Amino acid sequence: MHVMTGAAPTPSGTLNGTRILVVFNPKSGSGDSQLPQFMQMLREDGAEVVERELQKDTPMADYVQDVEQFTYLVGAGGDGTVSSLAYAARYKNVPMLAFPAGTANLIAQNLDLPQDAPALAEIVRGGHSLRVDMGEIEVKGEKSGFCMLAGAGADASMIRDSEELKERFGAMAYVMSAMKQLNPKKTTFHLKIDGQLREFEGIGVMIANFGMANYRLPITSDISPSDGRFTVILMKAGNIMRLLPNLIDSVRAKLNLGDPMFSGNLETIEARTVEVDADDPFPLQYDGELHVETTPFQASILPGAIRFLTAAKRDDLET
Repeated sequence: MHVMTGAAPTPSGTLNGTRILVVFNPKSGSGDSQLPQFMQMLREDGAEVVERELQKDTPMADYVQDVEQFTYLVGAGGDGTVSSLAYAARYKNVPMLAFPAGTANLIAQNLDLPQDAPALAEIVRGGHSLRVDMGEIEVKGEKSGFCMLAGAGADASMIRDSEELKERFGAMAYVMSAMKQLNPKKTTFHLKIDGQLREFEGIGVMIANFGMANYRLPITSDISPSDGRFTVILMKAGNIMRLLPNLIDSVRAKLNLGDPMFSGNLETIEARTVEVDADDPFPLQYDGELHVETTPFQASILPGAIRFLTAAKRDDLET
């Protein structure tokens, strides 16, 4: 039995006449999802809830071809499910809830969403949404979307190594695989940033739209998901542990504790389009999903592509 603290919202009919499409990944996460309870609460509130379960080999666009007939869209799964669904529903102007049902749920964390069904149902009742940018990534002629970040190099290797640990260790798998990446390989990256050529030697490139890692710690300062630009992060440090000072810096900036104490390990550049190639092929990840395709790839910003339901204000989502 689920025990709620405080006064539970009573069924009020506040969602009468509301149609909600729920697309869910049955394989996401570990443990019991609160999705059935969440949907029951919406129905008790008067909403018509239509459920669609993701099936292997069915294109994501098929699930949302009639999305404009719905008031809200709910994507339940990990970050990969949420970003794929958001990309399929881009520019349809239907507010979407990123229901956290995966392992890391960084998109939900960046949107400052609660974890429990009653609070998530309250977000839907409130109906407040923020319009944010998305990224579009192109590899070998195939296009996909991402909300958080895309990366080649150390961060993608980390995600690849965490896959086998995820079932046993959950979110801790990412930490464990980061420790295995203490000395990732370096290579020369060849970039084209808004048409300008650039080379550097390092361990990876991250193209960030949202800017917070686990526990809402900022990856680096000055990342906004609604400014029409990516923040491109050049990872020059020789190993992952040397990037920790930059995390400390970004936390200091977030808490207004003064100027950065460390620099040189990371360089950040703002851009609308980024092409990435490297002397050594690197695995590629976007929104926590590892892809066997390697560099080269191209990323473009899609300004204001999706509206996410959240109680947060715009300033809350910036680092």
